Amino acid sequence: MNTSFLCEVAQTFGTPVYVYDEAKIVENYQRLKHAFGKQDVKLHYALKALNNTTVLKTLRNQGAGLDAVSIEEVFLGLRAGFEAHEIMYTPNGVSFEEICEAVDLGVMVNIDNLSILEKFGARYGANVPVCVRINPHIMAGGHAHISVGHIDSKFGISIHQLRHITRLVTHYNLNIVGLHMHTGSDIIDADVFIQGAELLYQAAASFPNLEFMDFGSGFKVAYKEGDIVTPIEQIGKKIGASFQAFCKEYGHELELWFEPGKFLVSESGTLLVSVNVVKQTTSTVFIGVNSGQNHLIRPMFYNAYHHIENCSNTDGEQKLYSVVGYICETDTFGYDRLISEVREGDVLAIRNAGAYGFSMSNQYNARLRPAEVLVRDGKAHLIRRRETLEDIYRNEVEIVEVEQLV
Repeated sequence: MNTSFLCEVAQTFGTPVYVYDEAKIVENYQRLKHAFGKQDVKLHYALKALNNTTVLKTLRNQGAGLDAVSIEEVFLGLRAGFEAHEIMYTPNGVSFEEICEAVDLGVMVNIDNLSILEKFGARYGANVPVCVRINPHIMAGGHAHISVGHIDSKFGISIHQLRHITRLVTHYNLNIVGLHMHTGSDIIDADVFIQGAELLYQAAASFPNLEFMDFGSGFKVAYKEGDIVTPIEQIGKKIGASFQAFCKEYGHELELWFEPGKFLVSESGTLLVSVNVVKQTTSTVFIGVNSGQNHLIRPMFYNAYHHIENCSNTDGEQKLYSVVGYICETDTFGYDRLISEVREGDVLAIRNAGAYGFSMSNQYNARLRPAEVLVRDGKAHLIRRRETLEDIYRNEVEIVEVEQLV
């Protein structure tokens, strides 16, 4: 989406506003789908990345399934038109009651805790098929917050506890139909996937009734020019070949699953903000915008880089700025960035903000969450209204004092 078009969107819908390019989402989905050559692959979109119903419907129309991490996300998927059997429910640290609710809805349950697996067996036995999430103890990703397959991670059942899993399977006659792993985000080495895959292949010998394997995701996208990205086609070729060899050895064909989130939607998204102030201090020129960590927390939470450009003055002289938000915390979108000369009232575009932007937004400082817009066939469509102050206090309940009777 070029800057002139984005300026038009800002003028029409106001700022701050998230803008998503539907064509880019479809392009990334098709690229990943075809990266595995002749090997069919089922992509379950991780809707925690971006859960707007219109986006979910776009991916459903492409043939995607869903990966949900909460019962609320399951309901969002069902509301968007996904069938229950198209949804993988992969929670962490939830109550057994929530697990049972998911079973009642008919989604595939993915369990990552021995105690929950034991309760599941006692309740359902062989009557309800289930998937098991394995922690492969593989360090992946460039940040501790996004590496979830290492030994100190809360996610998954340790690969070293495989014997315990099989004892539960035997005792309760559990019907294990899937094995799952997810090592983390920003993986740039195909061998990380291969390493994890080999562990699942070995574990599969203990589960004769498998129907699928889910290798998670973690594909790295480019946030700035020159970024190293995940070699999707290389991974597809290697995993496809190794999986076909495994299935031949296992004795029957299994489905190959992945659960991409960021890879599908990140590049599609731009957060448009307006410049409130240009403030020069003794050391820095700050650009203060009408947004902050309440709308895009990734720079503060993950030290993530997002390219920032001035849509209102693309040909201006490049100057050095630090772009900050209006929240009463340190909420810096970017330090020491070269940006075309910025004036108060200009519209800035914060790029690659489609994943974990709106879905992680909040109402801190009683600020309102922004609107969302989808660009389809060159036309911008409002797909979520901007919040109002009433949205902040609509669920508050006042205490009504009743006069004491004499």
